Amino acid sequence: MPDEIILKVEQLTKRFGGVTAVDQISFQLRKGEFLGVIGPNGSGKTTLINLISGFVKPTSGKIAYRDKDITGKAPYTIACLGISRSFQMVRTFHKLPAFKNLIVPLYSPRVKKFGGGKYGERDDIAIDLLDDLGFERDSAVPYKMAGSLPHGYLKRLDLARCMALRPDLLILDELFSGMAMSEVAATLPVIEKFNREGLTIVMAEHRLKELFRVANRVIVLNFGQKIADGTPKEAMNREEVQKAYLGTEVEG
Repeated sequence: MPDEIILKVEQLTKRFGGVTAVDQISFQLRKGEFLGVIGPNGSGKTTLINLISGFVKPTSGKIAYRDKDITGKAPYTIACLGISRSFQMVRTFHKLPAFKNLIVPLYSPRVKKFGGGKYGERDDIAIDLLDDLGFERDSAVPYKMAGSLPHGYLKRLDLARCMALRPDLLILDELFSGMAMSEVAATLPVIEKFNREGLTIVMAEHRLKELFRVANRVIVLNFGQKIADGTPKEAMNREEVQKAYLGTEVEG
């Protein structure tokens, strides 16, 4: 694992009125690491992702990406720096064909910096990305309107849009939620491949067995606080984690 620290979160706090959703969370993320973020419902996982990606401004604390302060920056600014994120509730352009949903990130300033292609070439890149995620390029699926696709395809479409941005840090929020086991089984190796190729990944997930197959480290949140940080086995062996998050998933 490289020693380069790609992300630093320091004493990050977010309050919504009288509710503290994220409470003085600190951690560092190394380049190439695969970090899982787990915890019971309402523990602050999505709020933490929203803070890092700029969709919510923190009450206090600091976020640095590659030693650049991104605290409170706009989402598009953060995306252009190389941080891409998915959403629990999939946000696609329903009235566009699936592959055309990737054209927006492929036209982004970040991708243009890498030399992006012409319009037709971007179409090919979009189809290639979707094919990697099980959209069968020779079938009709990549060309169907996004709004007509089943939930599992929409989740993978969201992942493809993230990858179209050519990120250095990929943040996934409940990617496997609503996916069939066969879809999860097909998607896991692709995510592993991205990580092996050097992509740093943060993944908030409830499906622990699947997450623990790919994450080399997890942090555990409860009531907005970080209560554990280590390998999946180390984290789940902590008494405070078992009290907060004990269930059949953990026992498996």
